[in-house]
Amino acid sequence: MRSHFCGLINETMIGQSVTLCGWADVSRNLGGVCFIDLRDHEGIVQVVAEPDNAAFADAEKVGYEYCLRVTGTVRARHSVNNKLASGQVEVIAETIEILNASESLPFYNHENPGEDIRLRYRYLDLRRPEMQKTLRKRTALVRALRRYLDDAGFQDIETPILTKATPEGARDYLVPSRVHPGEFFALPQSPQLFKQLLMMAGMDRYYQIARCFRDEDLRADRQPEFTQLDMEFAFITEQDIQDFVEGMIRAIFKDVQGVELAESFPRLTYAEAMRRFGSDKPDLRIDLELTDIAELVKGSEFKVFTDWAGHDDGRVAALRVPGGSSLSRKQIDDLGAYCAKYGAKGLAWMKVDDLAKGREGVNSPIAKFLDDATLTAVLQATKADNGDILLFGAGLYKTVCDFMGALRLKVAKDLHLVNDVWAPLWVTDFPMFEWDEDDQRYAALHHPFTAPKVDDVDDLLANAKTAVSRGYDMVLNGNEIGGGSVRIHRSAMQSTVFDLLGISKHEAQAKFGFLLEALQYGAPPHGGIAFGIDRIAALMAGTESIRDVIAFPKTASAQCLLTSAPSMIPDAQLAELHVKVRDPK
Repeated sequence: MRSHFCGLINETMIGQSVTLCGWADVSRNLGGVCFIDLRDHEGIVQVVAEPDNAAFADAEKVGYEYCLRVTGTVRARHSVNNKLASGQVEVIAETIEILNASESLPFYNHENPGEDIRLRYRYLDLRRPEMQKTLRKRTALVRALRRYLDDAGFQDIETPILTKATPEGARDYLVPSRVHPGEFFALPQSPQLFKQLLMMAGMDRYYQIARCFRDEDLRADRQPEFTQLDMEFAFITEQDIQDFVEGMIRAIFKDVQGVELAESFPRLTYAEAMRRFGSDKPDLRIDLELTDIAELVKGSEFKVFTDWAGHDDGRVAALRVPGGSSLSRKQIDDLGAYCAKYGAKGLAWMKVDDLAKGREGVNSPIAKFLDDATLTAVLQATKADNGDILLFGAGLYKTVCDFMGALRLKVAKDLHLVNDVWAPLWVTDFPMFEWDEDDQRYAALHHPFTAPKVDDVDDLLANAKTAVSRGYDMVLNGNEIGGGSVRIHRSAMQSTVFDLLGISKHEAQAKFGFLLEALQYGAPPHGGIAFGIDRIAALMAGTESIRDVIAFPKTASAQCLLTSAPSMIPDAQLAELHVKVRDPK
């Protein structure tokens, strides 16, 4: 139907006859001449219909988003449009065929409709050039990943979508079985166990662009169904895995983004990341760090500090913000309210006006509670300078990390302190377990198949509270883009971890019996990692939400506004599945 794409028409084609197909982005009838901006997935070209041409009558009928087929001759434009790749030329129409007219549109390309409207009419939203560009960026990303892994000798192997319900950190989406009444499949949260089994099967190196499903609360970087690059290696250490995927990430960013990432990514332990940045996914584009001051303020008269400075699980931390003394009292109060969302009971502060004046050069409601020696020690420890503000947090260690880490990100964004760079890193040595107060038992920080640093069962049992795992995350610009670990490859250690997680032997056998059995037949040391395709694509595209890089995403309430899914199912169909819907009341 066409000879060329609209966005690829250029000055080398002047005098050439072309046939184009696309949509009318803009149609303007200026009386003596009609102009149509014809758009396809490659871009826009201007079509001109002159009154002495048969195409003029058809051009007059064209409205927004009419689907057209145009035949004409390329000529140089009198008025160049440098905003378009085709802006040096235009097409003089000889024929204009209306392939399909369009009704009045719910929104226009130049408008910025709400997300609900965009998702309801997603096919129109996806026509927009920015969305076309975003999805093509995602395609390029996946293509680059496949090419890199294929060339490295990895096996692309599909794993089941209908599988067994297993506790992996989130709720499963369940699928009732028609042929096994009362029994259910689960949609996979990840291919975790199958890729481990593939290593036990001798496949050595596996990857899959895998579809995964988790029934959990949503946010900007989370969807009920998502895509990840899953990888697994046999006979490997965590350093080997990290070195390989580092090379992969550098290669795809150079290929897709034209960006040269650092030759070697920094490595921070979990403990160091939390101490310095209050987060296990620190944004290293921000040159702000937390400073522990508990030892300095133990003898002060400020009870908020002293109560937590002497607490076994307490923390007192300061954040120096260069130039932050310009913040108004209202802005500081707003920051305090923001921190309260993350568990803070308050936010103490100190403006540094003139260090040379000592106490007189400091503006702070808490300065009066600190003697001269303590005040000086705090200023020196934080490397405070004139024009800075110090923000203080005190409380339980984890709580302080949570709200001071969030505060660091907010003030950096508000005061334009985020450097325009790509800043990848590794976070390693995660705790093996975290204590769940509600259930009064340990929970796996990564997942229950992650190996501990120790290789001795008795050692793990004796030191479970402080045990460190062989888990690791790759972080990019404050976003966790990949997470993995070396796996447990011995049945006794896996059973011990299940015991520590409160998974009874009966439950372990019922849910993971096949894994425990497989571990008894010469399972090799193995490990892997999974990368969030949606998150990486969103970062590359420069968008805040992964919904912008997914063709047909769900809303924050896990609905598809386009198709109205989920929907009610007829009773007859439910009966076939041996399912009865209970009144939600």
